[in-house]
Amino acid sequence: MTSTHALPADGLPLLRSLAENWWLLLMRGLIAVAFGILAIVWPGLTLLSLTYLFAIYAFMDGIFALGAAIFGHSGVMQRWWLALVGVIGILSGLVAFAMPGITALLLLMLIASWAIVIGLFEIVGAIQLRKEIEGEWWLIIGGLLSIACGMILFARPGSGALAFIWVIGFYAIFAGGSLIGLAFRLKKLK
Repeated sequence: MTSTHALPADGLPLLRSLAENWWLLLMRGLIAVAFGILAIVWPGLTLLSLTYLFAIYAFMDGIFALGAAIFGHSGVMQRWWLALVGVIGILSGLVAFAMPGITALLLLMLIASWAIVIGLFEIVGAIQLRKEIEGEWWLIIGGLLSIACGMILFARPGSGALAFIWVIGFYAIFAGGSLIGLAFRLKKLK
């Protein structure tokens, strides 16, 4: 770990890759926060509208995560988790677009599963990142929030569409906030 803001020329490939592409994490965070605010401001969204909002959010989050994995300069083994997060997000978005008539319970299970898987991979990424940077806890917080959200949605599937929308909205805001926090931390190190 370095005490200066300059990145060393070698030795920290994951940190260098993330710092050089800090704006991709920022975009993921901003998209998550925007999605969360829309879900809370318009709680009366129909299932079809929510399906499309989730599809757009998951797809865009996946694009930016995959972009960070592809355009990063560190080794393949250090970016596999970010690439997998991107692919899962893109596939989740495409499934939601292809099946707009999906039931609330099926959408709930898709989002809950997605949140748990994404959370697990964000924690794995944070564990790898902690060897290279202080402040990796931003990604751990985002991962834990994702897992908690998914588990709550699995545990209480019949709690109603309004509660569902609010849980998703608050999850997206907090998870997005954690990505924004990490992005600005990485920007300082660039």
